[in-house]
Amino acid sequence: DFLPLKCDACEQIFCTDHIAYAQHDCTSAYKKDVQVPVCPLCNTPVPVRRGEMPDVVVGEHIDRDCKSDPAQRKRKIFTNKCLKPGCKQKEMMKVICDQCHKNYCLKHRHPLDHDCSGAGRPLSAAG
Repeated sequence: DFLPLKCDACEQIFCTDHIAYAQHDCTSAYKKDVQVPVCPLCNTPVPVRRGEMPDVVVGEHIDRDCKSDPAQRKRKIFTNKCLKPGCKQKEMMKVICDQCHKNYCLKHRHPLDHDCSGAGRPLSAAG
């Protein structure tokens, strides 16, 4: 067959032998693929909308929603959020202020760096 056929995903021209996505290694096949990927850790189907790359969506599922043990351990490593307003830093270990007894990141751990409301007074400007 010598008639040219246009791939509906990547829009390139192929013969009948190479029109299948797998035959020409179509880079846009994920747009037309309607398979539902399964999370390799928790074995639950991960819904993927048209135009999204399944690998990216499964990766986001593992980072946020996955109920498997390894995924939850990975997420819980940095759970100690800094209490300084506007700071979104999280630390692996708690860094508690000796004066106000609140948790801060390494950058805001000194009383002068987080406007400490504790009973004691800071000893120096260096913290």
